[in-house]
Amino acid sequence: MKNKTEIVNIFTRKALGLTFVLSAAALAFAQDKAGVSGIIVNKKNQPVPYASVTFSNKANKSLSDAVLTDEKGLYQLQLAPGEYDITVEAIDYKKSVISKNIAGPGNIGALSIEAEGTSTLNGKTTELQGVVITATATKPYKVELDKKTYDPSQDIVSKGGSLQDVLTNVPSVSVDTDGTVSMRGSTNVKFLINGKPSSLLGIDDGANALQSIPADQIERIEVITNPSSKFEASGTSGILNIILKKSKKVGFNGSVVGTLGYFPRTSLNANLSWRKNNWTWFVNGGGGYTENKTKNNAETTYHTLNFPKIDSLKGTPNVPVHQYQNSINKTYNKNYNLSAGFVYDLSEKTSINLTGLVRTFEGDGNELVNTYDSFYKYTGNSSNPWSLLNPYTLRDSKTTFNNLAFQGDVGLDHKFDDNGQNLSLSLSLQRNRSNNNADILESVDGIASVQDITRRHSVSKTIIGKADYELPLGEKSKLEAGYRLDVNDNTYDNLVNSTSNNPLISNYNNNTDYREMFNAFYVQFRSKIGNFGYQLGLRDEVSNVKINYINQNPETPPINKTKNYNNLFPSVFLSYDVSKNNQILVNYSRRIDRPRSFFMVPFPNYTNNQNIFEGNIDLNPSYVDSYEIGYNITRKKFTINPTLYYRHATDDTKMLVYRPDERERVFYTKPENLGNDDRYGLDLNFTYDPFAWFKIMGSVDLFGYKTTGIASYSTKDVDGINQTRYLDFTGSGFSTRLRLNTTFRLDKTLSVQLQGFYRGGQKTASQDRKDMYALNFGASKTIWKGDGTISFNIQDIFNTRGMEVYNYSDDYTRSSFMQWQPRQFSISLTYRFKQGEKIEQPKRKKDINSNENKDDQQGPM
Repeated sequence: MKNKTEIVNIFTRKALGLTFVLSAAALAFAQDKAGVSGIIVNKKNQPVPYASVTFSNKANKSLSDAVLTDEKGLYQLQLAPGEYDITVEAIDYKKSVISKNIAGPGNIGALSIEAEGTSTLNGKTTELQGVVITATATKPYKVELDKKTYDPSQDIVSKGGSLQDVLTNVPSVSVDTDGTVSMRGSTNVKFLINGKPSSLLGIDDGANALQSIPADQIERIEVITNPSSKFEASGTSGILNIILKKSKKVGFNGSVVGTLGYFPRTSLNANLSWRKNNWTWFVNGGGGYTENKTKNNAETTYHTLNFPKIDSLKGTPNVPVHQYQNSINKTYNKNYNLSAGFVYDLSEKTSINLTGLVRTFEGDGNELVNTYDSFYKYTGNSSNPWSLLNPYTLRDSKTTFNNLAFQGDVGLDHKFDDNGQNLSLSLSLQRNRSNNNADILESVDGIASVQDITRRHSVSKTIIGKADYELPLGEKSKLEAGYRLDVNDNTYDNLVNSTSNNPLISNYNNNTDYREMFNAFYVQFRSKIGNFGYQLGLRDEVSNVKINYINQNPETPPINKTKNYNNLFPSVFLSYDVSKNNQILVNYSRRIDRPRSFFMVPFPNYTNNQNIFEGNIDLNPSYVDSYEIGYNITRKKFTINPTLYYRHATDDTKMLVYRPDERERVFYTKPENLGNDDRYGLDLNFTYDPFAWFKIMGSVDLFGYKTTGIASYSTKDVDGINQTRYLDFTGSGFSTRLRLNTTFRLDKTLSVQLQGFYRGGQKTASQDRKDMYALNFGASKTIWKGDGTISFNIQDIFNTRGMEVYNYSDDYTRSSFMQWQPRQFSISLTYRFKQGEKIEQPKRKKDINSNENKDDQQGPM
């Protein structure tokens, strides 16, 4: 491990250099314009501070711009000469629009706006050009026909953090202490980046990948709990679509965010864009350094069946009785990311876009595992045949890991007419390479006994091509159709060397080629009759999976496995407008849970000789039928969205934890298709703004569950005789997920936020998972006349976020506790470059089925 100070210095130089290069590249596009200034006053000729002044060029929208007045009501900006519509907006004032000719540089004088007798603004707090003011604002959580959208810009707690930090605040989503993401209590979540599966999230990188995507580069997160047929069918819990920032403002815009925190955390990220005429460019990049400490404690009591009937145990090497194990794993990570691209309008109806993304993270770690065993060892001594031993084992694992991911996307969008007939074509090429190495030294009672060296290398290559077509049929109907091709090639190369002659080791020297190809076709029709809207869809996915597995153990023959699936996935969405902003939503969809490639490799990795993961090449998909009925109410001060849901999964994948030999202390974990899983409950999300200075956002998930499935496995008992044991996954119960965010605006530039969550326990016949809670705090203040923001936050104030689980079987009882991330705090500083006027994309025809807003990212296949 390098000296920490040296690492931080190296990172700082690289990140600063990257930021300066990006800034210089963007500034090169800036254009000289005439300086225009003025003042905004009320009818009493008093200045109006922090008013929004928008100059819309009547001849060329790309020459438009916007500005915010200072505390004295003054403003200045650069404009090209021409005719402009000037829109002035401010709190407690009526909106004012006037026309004016800007002939050249100079002061255009005072513009007057009229105060309202009683404010009709809804009091939402938003951030305009970095200054927190009270004005009409978009709510952070929005309900649409087939998805819900979360805007993280108002989330103070995750400022300067990562995608993982943002996800902990998203309604209907939970993040465990180990980085596992779940929706409504189920972990089979499908991640998309800008509407596509992405190499940015890797194939087996887990929480490391979530932490490598900065929160400052996320524009919004789409929560799709019950996707329509237009979306890919994977992800039985739903889809999380991460939309990265691409500015739609004219001129040069950008921001730089730097963060410092503890556990040591540093990051520097820049978001830059430039828009002029037919061109839109964007460049986002940066990096960070983080340290983390994970704690694990586990206590196992073994059921020594029939012991101590000594006559039946003669010759038995040992009989485990009890084990206590604790570990601390410290990791040191560096990550860098860069994305760049452009959109070029070939004509008013045709545009092309090109985007490139690269992300890398690397680091090392050190895990110390202390194990205290108690077991009986057969001595053969007639007077004392059994001796109770209590050895102490220390396992020291030094790991290194690195990951490099690329993604390139090209697309073509064409509008045939102004009525909404559109064609979209896109191609995405992705590659992800991951290396994980470990040097493991184990000693018993201070004497070295095992030395293992592991090398794990994996590469994922993906090609995604898709076409989407939209055809309006009259004023209230639309037909959509499309095709998608996914080709994924994953390779795994594993090497293990050991000085212990452990018979388990040889199976972990293997090579696997995993290839899957999906062809998907969909058709979807939507229409509206009066207040009743409907959408009917059908998707057909043809899947082909090939696995070539070669084990270096000469006694293990190669495995060639081919699997083919052809499945239909219908979807039905119904809506009824009870009144304005008052809507009932009913939907149904069928989904598929394809096994992860990692789960199907018989022996994918080896990191611990007492806890071993064994893949299952015979694992099959699980299928889910999902039903929802929701009610959406939107008012000026509040929104509420209760949803009743029911999901029925067949051939559900469950993790079988067992011991193949009851005389040993080795546990295997293996995925199996076992029984059914039913989930039903109420998912309630709401926002409430009782005052202009106080906002509340919360979510409540109350759900019941019922699981079935009994797994059988073969084990050798304490006599060395093969036995069949059973593990029962049957269970039912009720659990909860609660989250509450409260934001206080202390003045026009200072806000604080408290955020708490609670996750209730769950129980089956073989597992009891305890509840968990945490409280977070954040504060944000705008500085430098709105060009800067400084934020401070504390994650897990009381250090209570930990996962406690009890597992039961016929031959053991185990309790475990894990804390993946201890309490952390950070401070971040944001500086914003000139903010131009946001230019909306040409509006399509109004969506007649819901209140959703169409955009270029909606409806990825």
